[in-house]
Amino acid sequence: MESSATLVAPPPPPPPPPQAAARQYGVTRPISTAGPTEADIQMNIELEKFLVKEAGVYESIEEATKREEVLQRIEQIVKDWVKQLTRLRGYTDQMVEDANALIFTFGSYMLGVHGPGANIDTLCVGPSYVNREEDFFFILHNILAEMEEVTELQPVPDADVPVMKFKFDGISIDLLYASISLLVVPEELDISDVSLLYDVDEPTVRSLNGCRVADQILKLVPNIEHFCTTLRCLKIWAKRRGVYSNVIGFLGGVDWAILVARVCQLYPNAVPSMLISRFFRVYTQWRWPNPVMLCAIEEDAVGFSVWDPRKNPRDRTHHMPIITPAYPCMNSSYNVSQSTLRVMVEQFQFSNNICEKVELFEAEWCALFEPYLFLESYKNYLQVDIVAADVDDLRAWKGWVESRLSQLTLKIERDTLGMLQCHPYPRDYVDTNKQCAHSAFFMGLQKKQGEKIQGQQFDIRGTVDEFRHSVNMYMFWKPGMEIYVSHVPRRLLPPYVFPDGCRPPRPSRSTPQHQADKLSRDDGEV
Repeated sequence: MESSATLVAPPPPPPPPPQAAARQYGVTRPISTAGPTEADIQMNIELEKFLVKEAGVYESIEEATKREEVLQRIEQIVKDWVKQLTRLRGYTDQMVEDANALIFTFGSYMLGVHGPGANIDTLCVGPSYVNREEDFFFILHNILAEMEEVTELQPVPDADVPVMKFKFDGISIDLLYASISLLVVPEELDISDVSLLYDVDEPTVRSLNGCRVADQILKLVPNIEHFCTTLRCLKIWAKRRGVYSNVIGFLGGVDWAILVARVCQLYPNAVPSMLISRFFRVYTQWRWPNPVMLCAIEEDAVGFSVWDPRKNPRDRTHHMPIITPAYPCMNSSYNVSQSTLRVMVEQFQFSNNICEKVELFEAEWCALFEPYLFLESYKNYLQVDIVAADVDDLRAWKGWVESRLSQLTLKIERDTLGMLQCHPYPRDYVDTNKQCAHSAFFMGLQKKQGEKIQGQQFDIRGTVDEFRHSVNMYMFWKPGMEIYVSHVPRRLLPPYVFPDGCRPPRPSRSTPQHQADKLSRDDGEV
């Protein structure tokens, strides 16, 4: 008889360790955590092909190398500058040896989404005894002015964020300065450390926050590579559709970066082709002025005011709040007006329709990036001519006038009770036949749709006179700097605004592009 063996069941395996909850990015749960389908992957491949084929999207290896060399050169210049000032101020030899300044980048260059010829946003951080007014805008300015490599040097000390603009060996540089409350700036300085904001003024905070915001954005997105590719696409789209310009009243680089980052948070596992489509779906439905935020607003860490419409009456007037993620959190899109918000919402809707067709394989990605036909879209325009004695004067004068155009939009909205809508276009046109240096901006004008308006025309001559008066208060005005504002019907637009100086034939009303860009603007005179 066979002996029976007792079968002992093996002990159960230990329970798996509890999985860490997936990190939630942003102030709400994601809309979807789904990854790409095979169709999404195919659309993403087509998108990458489009980007590679697009001329001027990526810079060459030679230009990238040159940018790095220029940044190293500028950092050495500011280090020498600070040591020179330290010696002149009678500090000890040891202090002179330890004296230091650092260069940080921010904006599109720091995020890795810049294109060829783009400027580099840079910040110089110096010690407490080196100031912005005399040391930066006078002494360093003069050092740069004497250098052969430096051209087109333009100081803008009275801007919200004081800046020196110049080209160094052909590379465009926007240089900011921040003096922090340290006698010696350490090489390993952490620009995100909130303690850097102690005992500094608001222009310094705004200067520091360019870098701090870019750093935070990269920490708050689930996939940096997908974020960067999507942002690169949206920057191309915004420029071609005429809605890329913070100064004129649309959105600038940091605004587009935050909008894209928020969509990345809402769809953490999506690839760029999906993110672009979701971008237009989300912002077509967004209920402005609800703010776009990447994280909760940090309250009063150092005592600076943060964006809070409950406490700050001015914040309640913002039409399209996009809140920066670094303390002190601010609305970076405060220049947006009712008119420019309307234009952007229309463009979101237009592009959402294109993306729906792309997803159904009824359209290709190139349709999304078709240039906006601004000069075909309105019956009436406001023409702002800017002239100066020479190109150097024009550069400074044009920059000032351009910075005031958003105010012209607001004044027209105010004086017509919102019944006359403006569409400022963020590019200038040049009449090369003029003997003086010349540049012109244009604004599309139309009556508010769906409103019964008594009278056939708006008289905005007083509004324009007020605008011209404010522009002529320019601190650095020189003889020859003039501005002219005139109403121009579409049929009388000057030839130089068209390619090759020739007015194109009117497109057929049945063409898809004309129908898309027309947006029902042809009813009613202004």
